[in-house]
Amino acid sequence: MLAVLITLIPGRRNEFIDCQKAKVRIAVLPIMDVKTLWNSTLELLERAFRLREFTKEWFQNPKYAEYRPLFTTQDEWTSVKYIMEVLRQFRYWPIWMSKRHTVTLHHVITVYNDMFDH
Repeated sequence: MLAVLITLIPGRRNEFIDCQKAKVRIAVLPIMDVKTLWNSTLELLERAFRLREFTKEWFQNPKYAEYRPLFTTQDEWTSVKYIMEVLRQFRYWPIWMSKRHTVTLHHVITVYNDMFDH
């Protein structure tokens, strides 16, 4: 909902980008939608987490006061961070195995144990 609120109207988009100027090298917008794949959801969460301070700053604008209840609480950010930690392993190992140009069957037990332990 928040991503739609920010990116739907060009003026809002520009104000959000302005919050980032001089603070980051490349300003970005929140991701509005993702495919129904877990790794796309992870990318959406990572982007939102990276932009949380800019989103907070954007909400300081008085004309967006009515939308402030949409801002994620610290407890919710903690949950998002935990979900990202869990999902990162499930992105790392498939990418690692797919980049190999050899047989990876002998790594399956190691990978499984690492993911399970995580």
